[in-house]
Amino acid sequence: MSKKAISGEVQMFGMSEDAIREQYMNSISAKFSGLEMVVAGILSDAQEMVAYPCAADAVMEAAAKESVRKQLNIAKFILFEMMNQKETA
Repeated sequence: MSKKAISGEVQMFGMSEDAIREQYMNSISAKFSGLEMVVAGILSDAQEMVAYPCAADAVMEAAAKESVRKQLNIAKFILFEMMNQKETA
């Protein structure tokens, strides 16, 4: 994969798609509970991050929003991978 593609993935997810597959989709949680629960966990984490704003510090607030955005993108990536797996099965 090209450096440009990996850079785009890092901007979108905070990590590469391969890292998402390894860290989330091939995790022990995924094996025991299923990918649906992995996505639910990611969404819960994002929900908690949104619940406690850092309005006193604009830099922290921007970083928190960026983290939430990346977590939501990871959840969507996993859902799309699940949909692709269903279509090919």
